[in-house]
Amino acid sequence: MMLNKKDILPIIIILIALVVGIQLYPSLPDKVPSHWNSQGEVDAQSSKGFVIFFMPFLALAIYLLMTFIPRIDPLRKNYEKFAKVYFLFKVLLSLFFVALYLFMLAAASGFEMNITYFMLPAFSILFILIGIMLPKLKRNWFIGIRTPWTIHSDEVWSDTHKFSGRAFITAGIVSFLGAFLPSFAFVIFLTAVLTAAAISVVYSYFSFKKQGGFK
Repeated sequence: MMLNKKDILPIIIILIALVVGIQLYPSLPDKVPSHWNSQGEVDAQSSKGFVIFFMPFLALAIYLLMTFIPRIDPLRKNYEKFAKVYFLFKVLLSLFFVALYLFMLAAASGFEMNITYFMLPAFSILFILIGIMLPKLKRNWFIGIRTPWTIHSDEVWSDTHKFSGRAFITAGIVSFLGAFLPSFAFVIFLTAVLTAAAISVVYSYFSFKKQGGFK
């Protein structure tokens, strides 16, 4: 799976975000916010050069890496069965990084930006969309709920991802609602997502046993 015409637009969006950052560079202070704590307060700063260039290059690197990954996956033929979903996942992840980057630029420019009201809802929506896509994934080594039991069987993989899709959608909804409780928002988000991931792994084992285990 190589770059094709569909990949041009996401890459252009990332580069446009970088251009916006470069345009803002002269007007930014030498140190700008780069990390927020669970209460939405800035607790770390970095050089403006790092903030301007790191996130777009990270987004671009991840996009290109995800484009290359299917070529080295032993189950690469399966990617053709969910090519549209895989592409949408790449785009979704890129847009998320761009949104985070623009949030950081706004904070660096002096706007009052509360990560609880912006990024936690964005994370929540991301996990809801991931939950919608999970049941459509086919067995592979790089994306999805990859446990010894899901990798072993297409049936276990499919059953687990139907379950995990519902789990992540629920986690996303709970996290989104949790954003309205600023004091507990981060704890609610972390608990919901980790619970969804943990029960998905556990479910994959029981699904494996239900399917007859190793035959």
